[in-house]
Amino acid sequence: MLPPFHLAIPVDDLAAARAFYGGLLGCAEGRSADTWIDFNFYGHQFVTHLGTVIGNTVDKNAVDHDAVPSFHFGVILPPEAWQALADKLLSAKVDFIIPPKTRFKGKVGEQSTMFFKDPAGNAIEIKSFADMDQIFAK
Repeated sequence: MLPPFHLAIPVDDLAAARAFYGGLLGCAEGRSADTWIDFNFYGHQFVTHLGTVIGNTVDKNAVDHDAVPSFHFGVILPPEAWQALADKLLSAKVDFIIPPKTRFKGKVGEQSTMFFKDPAGNAIEIKSFADMDQIFAK
């Protein structure tokens, strides 16, 4: 089992963060205070802190013909869970940075991916590999 990671990010509205991460993404809420909220982000400790948001000023890099935000975070889901989340986000009419798609099709590292922002503008990538051995393949 991989150890869970801990990530804390700034948000400018805790109620919006709670609705997005807890409501839309379905992340269970843990401890919280007036200035932060812990979430279970697919088994990882993820914390939203009230603070200065940096997500809207991020450079982008070309990756397989897409402009990928250089600062982003996310998770790798099994294919069925990735598709279910993609369907849920499409139904919710989420504004995607990069809509659900297959990247590196037929090449090493082929993956399903999608990019979107939280209400504070932090970029999130959710991806999936049909072959988990391809995650670190060269």
